[in-house]
Amino acid sequence: MLTIRIHIIGGSGSGKSYVASLLSGKLGIPHYDLDDIFWHNQSNEYGVKAPEEERDRQLKEIIGFDSWIVEGVYRSWVEPSFAAADKIVVLMTTLPVQEERIWRRYEERITGIDPSKKRETLEGIHNLLTWNKDYNLIKLPDLISRWEYKDKMILVHNNLDLLELELI
Repeated sequence: MLTIRIHIIGGSGSGKSYVASLLSGKLGIPHYDLDDIFWHNQSNEYGVKAPEEERDRQLKEIIGFDSWIVEGVYRSWVEPSFAAADKIVVLMTTLPVQEERIWRRYEERITGIDPSKKRETLEGIHNLLTWNKDYNLIKLPDLISRWEYKDKMILVHNNLDLLELELI
């Protein structure tokens, strides 16, 4: 069995879930969406965090596996995943593309085209767009410039190019 640990980061709408799913199929290893662990998806309100102890336990369990793909932009919480990863993929999708995807995903969820356990609100989407812009223009470049994991990092501007790279 293939043994590789990949962490994918990028802004909201950058294609993390999509690429993780494609890579999972190509490599035959499981992938995990950290949103499913970080947020309390059974809450009646949008944006409620899961209990810290529970999300730490779940993350520790995942990174203890021999092979995995995790995707999520959380910085300090996922430090153990960054340390355990063999490769860290940074999706550098343009901000306009990310924003269009965020709006399309929201519309598909509220109309029921894409059933989701996430309960976004219009206010929540506006907050996400503001956060995402700050993340892409300030936080991500700052992280990349001073990151101790540069030797593991793969910058990807076209997400599908990732499928052509030799990750092993």
